[in-house]
Amino acid sequence: MVIDVHAHIYPDNIAEKAAMNIGYFYDKHMTNPNGSVKRLLEIGDRAGVDKFVVHSAATTPHQVKSINNFIKASVLAHPDRFVGLCTIHPGMEDPIAELERAESLGLKGIKLHPDFQKFAITDSSMGPIYDFCQATGYPILFHTGDYRYHYSNPCLIPRLLESFPRLRLICAHFGGWTEWKEAEKYIPGTNVMVDCSSCFFTMTDERIMEFMNMYGEDRIMFGSDYPMWDAGTELARLRSLPLSKTALEKIQYKNAAEFLSLWSPTKKVAKFAQDGVDNHSVLRYYN
Repeated sequence: MVIDVHAHIYPDNIAEKAAMNIGYFYDKHMTNPNGSVKRLLEIGDRAGVDKFVVHSAATTPHQVKSINNFIKASVLAHPDRFVGLCTIHPGMEDPIAELERAESLGLKGIKLHPDFQKFAITDSSMGPIYDFCQATGYPILFHTGDYRYHYSNPCLIPRLLESFPRLRLICAHFGGWTEWKEAEKYIPGTNVMVDCSSCFFTMTDERIMEFMNMYGEDRIMFGSDYPMWDAGTELARLRSLPLSKTALEKIQYKNAAEFLSLWSPTKKVAKFAQDGVDNHSVLRYYN
């Protein structure tokens, strides 16, 4: 069993452009820039990935509802393969109403990308969103770390937890993409989970194992950061590491399944249909 907790997807009409923009943002040449659902499923079939946790970040408030509709429509189309996270934006009107709608649609949590969305993790505008998540247990997957910006710096995670100690967080990229020393300093002493997406490309096996040992096998989840990387390549690297069978099972799927309650049955499909959300709604995505 394999669960990939970090996969970005986009409607077919913008899947290539969106993937190219991600490459531009991170100054990375992508050999096959395409963030489509079809390509993700093909990669998953080849790599033996059973489930993907899919999401996309809204860079403006007006994108939020259409992105959430697209994510839910994708989950409905592939219920055995996809688990969806919603997006939210601190600049939108009544974000709590949208979070309640997303939860009612069966989306399992929130994906936030402070560097794309241009807000600091500890920004006061996020207070009502964090209040909701703390009260309901709704988990947040944070992009964390970027040497070019401070929005998602790992040092902000302990500060956030001082104010909202019951938040359930996954800090992507070992807690600090390209800010590895900051992650080592600030993240291990917290109670957050981490994923290993977009880490292997820049780390030796020895460095990866330092992070694995630092966090421990109970706090790490597998993620590929599709379309940045291929899940098959990332899995092969993970499986080449000197990990025990128990540790590998936890990282590949058990930690994610437990944290996100992925074995609970999909609910409220009927309500989703009643709300008038279907695959046609993706045409309004990013409009």
